Amino acid sequence: MKKSEAIFGVLRVPLDALAALAALLLAYRLRSLNIILIPGLGLADASGTLPPMAWYAIHFVVPGVGTFLVIAALMGLYTLESTESAFLEAGRVLIATALWVALVIAWYFLVRKQLFFSRALLLYGTGFIAVFSILIRAALTIIQRSFLRSGVGKRVVVSVGRQGLAETALFTFKHDERYAYLGHLQDLGALKRIFHQNQQIDLVLQTDPDPESDMTLALINECRSRHVGYAFLPPVLADVPHQLLVERLGPLPMIRFQPTTLDGWGRVLKRLFDIVAGALLILLLSPLFLLLALMVLLGGGWPILYVSARIGEHGRRRISILKFRSMVRGADTHKQNLLTLNHRLDGPLFKIRDDPRVTSFGRFLRRFSLDELPQLLNVFAGQLSLVGPRPHLPEEVERYSLEQRRVFAVKPGMTGLAQISGRSNLSFDEEVRLDLRYIEEWSPMLDVWILWRTVFTVLSRKGAD
Repeated sequence: MKKSEAIFGVLRVPLDALAALAALLLAYRLRSLNIILIPGLGLADASGTLPPMAWYAIHFVVPGVGTFLVIAALMGLYTLESTESAFLEAGRVLIATALWVALVIAWYFLVRKQLFFSRALLLYGTGFIAVFSILIRAALTIIQRSFLRSGVGKRVVVSVGRQGLAETALFTFKHDERYAYLGHLQDLGALKRIFHQNQQIDLVLQTDPDPESDMTLALINECRSRHVGYAFLPPVLADVPHQLLVERLGPLPMIRFQPTTLDGWGRVLKRLFDIVAGALLILLLSPLFLLLALMVLLGGGWPILYVSARIGEHGRRRISILKFRSMVRGADTHKQNLLTLNHRLDGPLFKIRDDPRVTSFGRFLRRFSLDELPQLLNVFAGQLSLVGPRPHLPEEVERYSLEQRRVFAVKPGMTGLAQISGRSNLSFDEEVRLDLRYIEEWSPMLDVWILWRTVFTVLSRKGAD
């Protein structure tokens, strides 16, 4: 660890304590003067409910500051290698503050069997803690990064191995201000020459580790004897950094590959969101469902719905996808005669611009993606998710490459990152790349953002066939 990292990391503890102390004392002062910062919320408690300042400082401020520091520590806010994104750090501070106020309320209500002295005091104190702590940490981060840009606190890194450094790692070393990358060496001899020149090195990164290789063992011993950090970057895992978990197999460390971050509680939360949001959308859009069903019936007769067999999660079973029928009856029987009109020649997908099988009302449905609304029933039934890679036909999936089959790691969806990024205007490789990016970087907020963008994408009609 660099000395500057330790200094800036340790500084966060007293500065957070100072921020919490100032916040709680300022909140008391404002409340004692009956200064209401947020009018109209009914927070003007009688000032007589406030305890004396000395009692408040000893019995609430001191334990309150200590409690906030403990929560912040449990949230990982005092790691000594603290140069993460300011936004991520601010998010953790907000969560720590929310947990703090929840603990205070629970303590007074469940243990003390009483309400807190003043709602305004608690609200002000909570808000000031979050604001002061975020501002102080932001200033500290700016100062720390200014030191890094001047060369103070950088980790000096060199890579070693017959295989070159992965492009992703090379890009990080060149653009992340925490690192000073000296370059790539082919063997241990070149590294020893750098050591003999008394060049300061903090980390040696091996690109082709082999536990049975004398080169690997000698490299590890050389680093240990010179008190230099050693790490390895397995080439076979270089392109899946988001899916690697370090676990313990008894006393031994084990690296496990996880196909997607959408696992564990993430999977549970996503399914709960699909059920609740899907049910609400079905309820709210039921009049539109009835109107569209009537229009399909009047425009082309039965059936109203078209059932399409698609490949579901993990690529092992077929699912029946529902759509409002937008083509003439028996449209699938004409597909073989239209293969020459397919404009998606870059992959296995079959798409025709101005498909002659589409009815006049079907063109309207497709223009605004209204034909896909019945898939909300698939979402509620658990066959689809609101957000995910688009489900494709079995005959299309049979032509997928091994890499392309990685999109089956999650449940297919009604909309997805590819759909809001170009829809049919994308090449198949671009569509797969975006779907894999979604799989690797999934988060609840990413789902919400994709759903929000879907509304504008549909209204703009960009890429709609």
